[in-house]
Amino acid sequence: MNNDDRWKQRFQNFSNAYQTLCRVLDRYEQNLEDEITKMALVQSFEFTFELAWNVMKDYLENEGYDQVKNSKQTIRTAFQAELISDAETWMGAIEKRNLASHAYNNVILNETIAFIHKEFFPIVKKLHEELKNLL
Repeated sequence: MNNDDRWKQRFQNFSNAYQTLCRVLDRYEQNLEDEITKMALVQSFEFTFELAWNVMKDYLENEGYDQVKNSKQTIRTAFQAELISDAETWMGAIEKRNLASHAYNNVILNETIAFIHKEFFPIVKKLHEELKNLL
């Protein structure tokens, strides 16, 4: 599979995860205290984040960038290539993803939910739109 096909296939997977995140976020907004929905939102965030940075990596490799071996390098390069405009929030998403396994802790769970709702969703929506326009 060539790089062009690879990033487009990965985009489809990312798009599916993004759509799931949208549905779970809508359900969360209908019942902010539902523990199961909160856990589903964290899980959806994890899937969506992983696919987001991987689709950025594949796209950047297709464009000739080669310093995109991990999530931090990919985010830095995506920012430099102007694929994303908020590298700081994307870097924060790495930290939140790493803490997501501790979602059993109510403080961490609530901080992660707030981050997903207020900070992550807007940047991942923007990335989705940007990549969709590049297809």
